[in-house]
Amino acid sequence: MANMSLKKVPMPEQEPNVRNHNFEEVACGYTEEMAIEEAGRCLNCKHKPCVSGCPVNVRIPEFIQKVSEGDFAAAYEIITSTNSLPAVCGRVCPQETQCESKCVRGIKGEPVAIGRLERFVADWYAKNREAKVQKAAPNGHKVAVVGSGPAGLTCAGDLVRMGYDVTVFEAFHTAGGVLMYGIPEFRLPKAVVQKEIDQLRKLGVKIETNMVIGKVLSIDELMEDGGFEAVFVGSGAGLPNFMNIEGEELLGVYSANEFLTRINLMKAYKEGYDTPILNVHSVAVVGGGNVAMDAARCAKRLGAEKVTIVYRRSEKEMPARLEEIHHAKEEGIEFRLLTNPVKILGDEKGFVTGMECVEMELGEPDASGRRRPVEKKGSNFVLDVDCAVIAIGNSPNPLIRTTTKGLEANRKGCLVVDEDSLQTSREGIYAGGDTVTGAATVILAMGAGKQAAKSIDAYLQGKQQ
Repeated sequence: MANMSLKKVPMPEQEPNVRNHNFEEVACGYTEEMAIEEAGRCLNCKHKPCVSGCPVNVRIPEFIQKVSEGDFAAAYEIITSTNSLPAVCGRVCPQETQCESKCVRGIKGEPVAIGRLERFVADWYAKNREAKVQKAAPNGHKVAVVGSGPAGLTCAGDLVRMGYDVTVFEAFHTAGGVLMYGIPEFRLPKAVVQKEIDQLRKLGVKIETNMVIGKVLSIDELMEDGGFEAVFVGSGAGLPNFMNIEGEELLGVYSANEFLTRINLMKAYKEGYDTPILNVHSVAVVGGGNVAMDAARCAKRLGAEKVTIVYRRSEKEMPARLEEIHHAKEEGIEFRLLTNPVKILGDEKGFVTGMECVEMELGEPDASGRRRPVEKKGSNFVLDVDCAVIAIGNSPNPLIRTTTKGLEANRKGCLVVDEDSLQTSREGIYAGGDTVTGAATVILAMGAGKQAAKSIDAYLQGKQQ
């Protein structure tokens, strides 16, 4: 019998005042009983509106039906027929604005907890089964993938399953891109990401780390000397944006990228490791997106006594997931809304001592549709902080476009691609994810990786005929 409860089965979580002192995962995951109960809320709609909201087209009602029957292995096979990274997606996808936003159950209550169920299935399978490895027969074509983030890994996974010889080139010493260096352990454990990467390696994907394409080798060299017939650029948006205000050069000012990379890749979240971050007591994080929430929550866990989010609009305009804002508040993060920094203050030794801010009010909507913040004259005040983290977005690194002949980019530095094929201005070179869109979500990057893999296959097979 269908479960007609208007509310999702709650997700077990660590208590806020416990978790804000550790880097263990906040959400503990469903039990088998919880998963079956929640799966019973799915109406298995004929038109499957939820699938249309998924960038990688997971066959959602089908996998949920298997969960409701207790056949978790079959549910996993259904999910992974279109999604190479289910344990990742189940944790960090903004389901509330994608698949779950289309769920019929959401009309008169809460939608089915699709993300929680996807996570459960992936975790259950990792714990109880050995993932099947079925290598495709080689088709004789070589493809290079630049970047091992969600776009690159998805593209590589889809191509290797079609029989392509795929090599991923990663600039860092660890594969995973933003999944490894950007998203904190308490939201996405590194072991979960590593397991997904290991599975792709078993399928035949080769990954070369410490390979800065554009410096060690150019894309032209990969194609002319390396024998690669096509290249997918999924190098992300790793160039941090700053506010260009006085004092951003002071010691104790970080881009969110640097702050999170030091924590995630330099193991600040693990006991016994020296944290390569200045010992701080009062931290201001500028921005209102998921990255800002991640940085603030990390600062709290590293021992900061006071952490403040400084955002120039109201909470309604915040781009962060509601869940992340809720968790941050529970963990004791303070919010200074309608507030904008104008100067970072420092002492004679060059260390941060404060942040001068002004109050803002909302005016007419801007190009993004959000109301434009306007400064209140004479409202200046100073926040007492010894660390400032700037989390106002990132842009693509210019290295690839400036070292590759004939690659077009827009005024923001994003590569220009054909909307349908994702081919760049150069034949045989494709791009997708943040390097094309600017900083966006993991699942949208994965969707681009799938789209590019399909286009590369069509291009190379058509070339062969």
